Amino acid sequence: MEHPFVIDGKAILVTGAASGIGRATALLCAKMGAQVTITDLNEEALRDTFNNLAGEGHAMVVANLTNDEDLQRLIDGLPKLDGVVCNAGIIKTLLVQFAEKADIERIFDINTVAPMYLTKLLLENKRLKKEASIVFTSSMGGVYNGAIGNGLYGASKAALNGFVKSLALEVASRGIRVNTVNPGITETNIYNNTSITPEQLEQEKAHYPLRRFGKPEEIANAIVFLLSDASKWMTGSSLLIDGGCSLV
Repeated sequence: MEHPFVIDGKAILVTGAASGIGRATALLCAKMGAQVTITDLNEEALRDTFNNLAGEGHAMVVANLTNDEDLQRLIDGLPKLDGVVCNAGIIKTLLVQFAEKADIERIFDINTVAPMYLTKLLLENKRLKKEASIVFTSSMGGVYNGAIGNGLYGASKAALNGFVKSLALEVASRGIRVNTVNPGITETNIYNNTSITPEQLEQEKAHYPLRRFGKPEEIANAIVFLLSDASKWMTGSSLLIDGGCSLV
């Protein structure tokens, strides 16, 4: 008897697939037999992900998801999807009093508005199969805790959790499920261009009972669980993966 923890033959879209959690998710989906469409703004890194996908039938689309033309071009080329992973995002640590309006708009445009609008277009253009699964990469920050300088990023991710609660109700009649994964700090390059120093990140590990940060592959495992039939009775849920950080 086939177990439910499989995505073999499923058509899945992964955004932000050039690096980090998105790349790990795309690689795992392909390894498990899915046909994967990957997208990102970084063409060189996205192609590297694409070239490492196991199996056949995959596609890559270089696109800026905050650009309407790019977004429509992506939608137009998609097959009917069994799964969507809205993962693309940025982080910017900034004290609220020093935030410019442009900072707020950019963080929300990329982290919140783009995945919301992508979802709207997928539904409008009937690109989702019945009983499809949509997974948003949210965060522990802003949802389960706060941190100095993390207000804008945390708010942009918390908004996704709020969005998912209502979206899950709107699409439930079609059997479409909508959930978030909420990682703690994960070892990706998302912190490379922030004001957070490697020393500060090392000190932050002390707040994690397991004494380490997460790995992209560990978050990808959870995402694939939510894409698979093993989570068929989960919708509107937030899956916290934080190495126990929220316990202390």
